[in-house]
Amino acid sequence: MDLIGLLTTIVTDLAASPWIYLVVFAVCVIDGFFPPVPSETVVVGAATISVATSEPHLLLLIGAAAAGAIAGDNIAYQLGRALGTERFTWMRTNRVVSVVTWARRGLDQRGAVLIFAARYIPVGRIAVNMTAGATAYPIRRFLPLSVAAGITWAAYSAIFGIFTGQWLHDQPLLAIAIAIVFALLVGAVIDIVIRRFIGRGAVTSEQHEISGARLP
Repeated sequence: MDLIGLLTTIVTDLAASPWIYLVVFAVCVIDGFFPPVPSETVVVGAATISVATSEPHLLLLIGAAAAGAIAGDNIAYQLGRALGTERFTWMRTNRVVSVVTWARRGLDQRGAVLIFAARYIPVGRIAVNMTAGATAYPIRRFLPLSVAAGITWAAYSAIFGIFTGQWLHDQPLLAIAIAIVFALLVGAVIDIVIRRFIGRGAVTSEQHEISGARLP
């Protein structure tokens, strides 16, 4: 059984138990700095189940997910601040360097937009938040942005799960699967849009620099 399947099973089994909130919180925290743990799977799955069983409670679910997301993102920020982006060999691979370079450029140009949007991008949020810490992005700006992003992300994930659960209320397992896949696709689309947005900004900045250099 893969990790997503295992987490879905755990959520299904614990949906009516108070432990579900601790599981959601823990997964969202770990997902903030450890990519293989997909927190969207747990939040969306739990919300989908709540349509049929009224458990877990929606507001408690959103609260647990938001608190975990905020904590995880700030842990990633502190890890970036402590470790930097080049300390370990795996950090210097071409793929990681490319992602970090993209995140660094985005933070320089549109830091608030990138930090907020990255919360919706699996793996991408880790790169952005660690890079923010490594480049000394001001914590007084990062913290409120991470709080706002965590709350809206948790609400979006839960509401989307409920919508899917109502649409396929007679087939809860299918509803969970569709909700999870669609949530991940939304993250991928946001990733593409943000990359193009940041890339266009980089081109514009370079053009301005070239124009300025030509002036007497």
